Amino acid sequence: MEIGVDIEEVRRFNKWVANEKYLCKIFSKEEIRYSTDRRMAAQHLAVRFAAKEAVWKMLNSKTSELLIADIAIVNEENGKPQVYIKNKKQSNIKISLSHTKKYAVAVAISDGDICV
Repeated sequence: MEIGVDIEEVRRFNKWVANEKYLCKIFSKEEIRYSTDRRMAAQHLAVRFAAKEAVWKMLNSKTSELLIADIAIVNEENGKPQVYIKNKKQSNIKISLSHTKKYAVAVAISDGDICV
């Protein structure tokens, strides 16, 4: 079993909301669309970044070639967040996301093989 966790300050992401060029370096089109379509865009960006970091930390012992931009957090139709790595759905990675006005936190857990 592997685990990763990350916490971010939401205020750090306030300046990113308006910088599409910078967002595109870190987030997928789906992540940007999902986050910026919401009233509290910085919170949604921060929690997705925290999730990407948690997944990256969890997998860093297996590969050092993985970039944050290779990881995407996309909600399923039912709202459940799902991890994609290099556009491949990772059913063996489970994540939990939470955010407040000030902080965003994410945990990633895997108990199986991961296709990186």
